[in-house]
This record gives sequence, C-alpha cells and structure tokens, in this order.
Amino acid sequence: MQSILKQNNEPFVVSRLQMEHLTEILSLQQLVVDQLDQKDILQPLTEEEYAYILQGNGLMLGAFANDQLIAFRALLFPPIDEEHLGFDIGLSKEELEDVIYQEISIVHPKARGNGLQQTLANLIMAELERTNKAYKYICCTVAPFNIPSLKDKFAQGMEIAALKQKYGHRLRYIFVKTRNETKRTWREYISVRMDDISQQQTLLTDGWRGIALEQRNHEYWIRFVR
Repeated sequence: MQSILKQNNEPFVVSRLQMEHLTEILSLQQLVVDQLDQKDILQPLTEEEYAYILQGNGLMLGAFANDQLIAFRALLFPPIDEEHLGFDIGLSKEELEDVIYQEISIVHPKARGNGLQQTLANLIMAELERTNKAYKYICCTVAPFNIPSLKDKFAQGMEIAALKQKYGHRLRYIFVKTRNETKRTWREYISVRMDDISQQQTLLTDGWRGIALEQRNHEYWIRFVR
C-alpha cells in the first residue's frame, strides 16, 4: 500500500515486516522509549519477542518513508500460559486458542499526526483476514493515560473488560473485541475519571464495559456501559 503523509506530503509505503527488519524495529522502539516522559506507559518488546512474532507467530506491518521505518504495528498469536489475557476477561482455558493479541504499535515522533497508528490497525486486521487464521477475540493492554493508544483502541471498537496489574505490577486496561459480534443495546451509562482506579475496577467486576474516552476541561474520563 502506498500513500502520502498528510503533514508534509511525503510518500510512504506499508509492507509486511520480516526478520531482516529486526534491527530497524528495535532502533525505532528505542528512539520512542527514550523520548517518553512516562516510561511505564509503554511496555517495550524484547528482541526475542519480536523474533518470535516475525518467525511465524504473528504479523507485523511497517510504514517506510525514504526507505526509513517510521511506524510499525504487531499482532501476536499468543502462547497459552498463566498470564494469558483471555483469563483476565473471563474466558475459559478452552477458549484461549481463539484469542489474538494486538501487540505494540510504534510511530516515529516526527511522523505523528498522520494517522499512521489507525492506518496500520486497519491494514493489519485486513492482512490477518487474508491468512485465514481462526480467531474470535482480539485482546490488548493499554496503560491508563496513554491517550493516543486509548483513542486508537476505542476507534477500533474495542472495549475495556478489566483493569489490573500486568507486566510486573504495571496497571493496565485489558481491551477486547469479539469478531462478528452482533450489536448490543446498553441500558446504563456512567462516566468515571481515569484516575479513579478503584471505581473503574468495581464497575468492571460488576459487568460494565468501558467504551469511550471523554475529555472534560483538562481531565480524562472513561464512559462505562452495561
């Protein structure tokens, strides 16, 4: 796929990433991590984890401008272990084979504002459909106050199903989207400030789902429904 970066009219191309791109992937991830004010909002992948995905256990797409990697996005076909996100959203062990993870999404700081995260999300899910990989649930984790990632997940129609400690006691929203799910009718609505962790956890335990991000003045809220 070829297109134009809307901020500077520079052309870019999106293609499937392979093992030969591993050094570029790690370099771009490190560049982004180094510029984060809050390091704990992003859980970087290790070289071994990227290699695992690239060796047939997932999909990765990258955007290139002037032959430089400026963004990438990954899907993982996760191993079944005690940390599986399916357990966090209430799935049985038998259902875990039906889960795919949306893994890390990285955009070069100079390429932000071009919608690359959403573009890659659409393209990688279309690529997944072409693989005929059987799955029912798409899961991922996002740190509270990682606003770009929260907007990205809600834009894809994903919902918050849990809020708990992951990755060595880092607080994370657990998002899920069910493939080909019929449209549901919500009867109750409530918005909770994002920093009110306990109330959000109580709602999620009681069967509510987070479906939208709201900004009121300089505060962020999550809209919950059931």
